[in-house]
Amino acid sequence: MAGRGKGRHPGRARLIVVASIVLLSWMGIGFRLFQLQIVQAADLKQLGMDQRMKVETLAAERGTIYDRDGRELAITVEGKTIGADTTRVQDPAATAHLLAITLGLDEKEVLATLQSDRRWVTIARQLDVDTAALAEDLAIPGIYSYPEAMRVYPEGTLAAQVLGFVDPDGNGLEGLEFRYNTQLTGTPGEVRFETDREGNIIPQGLYDLTPATPGSDLVTTIDRDIQYIAEQACQATLQRSEAARCTAVVLDPSTGEILAMASVPGFDPNNRSASTEDDWTNWAVLGAYEPGSTEKLITMAAALEEEIVGAGTTFSVPDTIEVVQGACEGRVSASGTEINGCYHDAESHPAETLTVRDIVTRSSNVGTIKVGEKLGIGLLSQYIHAFGLGEKTGADVPGESPGNLNLDPTCPTCLASASIGYAVAVTPLQMVAAYGAVANDGVWVQPHLVDELVDGSGIHRPITPETRRVISQNTAATMRALLRNVIESGEGTGNGAQVNGYTAAGKTGTARKFVPEQGKYSEDYVVSFMGMAPATNPRIVIGVVVDSPKIGESGGRVAAPAFAAIAEDTLHHLGVPPDAP
Repeated sequence: MAGRGKGRHPGRARLIVVASIVLLSWMGIGFRLFQLQIVQAADLKQLGMDQRMKVETLAAERGTIYDRDGRELAITVEGKTIGADTTRVQDPAATAHLLAITLGLDEKEVLATLQSDRRWVTIARQLDVDTAALAEDLAIPGIYSYPEAMRVYPEGTLAAQVLGFVDPDGNGLEGLEFRYNTQLTGTPGEVRFETDREGNIIPQGLYDLTPATPGSDLVTTIDRDIQYIAEQACQATLQRSEAARCTAVVLDPSTGEILAMASVPGFDPNNRSASTEDDWTNWAVLGAYEPGSTEKLITMAAALEEEIVGAGTTFSVPDTIEVVQGACEGRVSASGTEINGCYHDAESHPAETLTVRDIVTRSSNVGTIKVGEKLGIGLLSQYIHAFGLGEKTGADVPGESPGNLNLDPTCPTCLASASIGYAVAVTPLQMVAAYGAVANDGVWVQPHLVDELVDGSGIHRPITPETRRVISQNTAATMRALLRNVIESGEGTGNGAQVNGYTAAGKTGTARKFVPEQGKYSEDYVVSFMGMAPATNPRIVIGVVVDSPKIGESGGRVAAPAFAAIAEDTLHHLGVPPDAP
């Protein structure tokens, strides 16, 4: 009996163990439920929401660039991109062949793309809708298309260096597209919405939209018609002179508005494949050169303003002047280099008595140097800076060059050289702005390309240029009279700049081209003409700079006729009445 009693205890023990396990299990489940439903409820709810939520970025529409009259110069339109799912492309070689022929692509490159290790690949980005449709109509398995915004320049090559261009992702790379990239780009938006397991939008689910803010529009100072006039004149100049490059700038001197800024050869920003970086360069603000005689405007204006000379002051002017002893005798220094410091007029002549008016009219280097010597390096340097040389104009263009000045007072040749436009490197825009000060009664106005920004809400933000007085109104009037004589006098170097029906005033420039890499002057020239019209009340200032002409090789023969052509057509376009007697 005692032995049977002891045998019942194991059963009861097992029951207690099982009951304990069950109880502990229920306690564990309860604890877990408490954690999930009470402690972690908010976190788990958010996790579920995150798994159901989808976020898509809404691209901001890039702002439009307009000319001064509201005509579109750069716009954003809907294009299409052709892509491929390589796992569905049945015959890569045949597919590459068809796409290459249809879209004008390189067949080997297309085939390499289709045979890559990636599943999703891009064949061609940002095609116009009609071109993309040709590929879509082929109905090739695995080839698909999707919409993608693309930048278009409706006027093609017109003002291409001014406008610049963007990369395929819409980021500005050159010109105004780069300078105002932040303003043009705008702010992307986003849309957040709930989806089911198949990715379909849940009708009653969460939906949150943050609209994109469109980029600002740019209203430029460029006049499309005047830009075309300037580019055509430059193109004709290249054909006539066989030059390497022509740059032209048209400025409103009273406002600083750049009406045209042309560089030829140019390029088409819609298709840059056949162009080079030189073609993209805006030489009006990046092409520093020694201006030669056009810079004499500053020397003479400074001397007149300081009352060192008057228009009728006379000088004895030989055809040669030596500012460093032995330079005109061809002597060499101890190191074996030729001594610099001998300056000549363009043509040989006996010593003559010339007035300041004559010196300007005939563009006498020797006469101008004599005026510069009376002025001195200190005052000449002061006025060179006042007219804006040696520093950026502040025009709203990227990468503007400040030029370069060599006005060291200890330099024995710098005063003479700077007086006649050597030892001074400038950009075409700097010289046009300097002439603009004379045209604008002695007040320099900062040149600019953008008149105003218009943001996505329609708020207009005008651009206000800087201004400063450089010379007096009387000195400016005297200079305009002297420059008018350059064109109208039989002895003037600028007869080719005469404008049919209008008076004009200006100055020729002819200078040897300095090659920095070689540290010496080449046999090529940079020739130019800077002027204004009408001379009686200037409405426009025009600068034409021609690089390395093979026929003509002087500012009067090559650049002056281009000035005349641009001036005549521009004045007619602006409705300026003729004023020539």
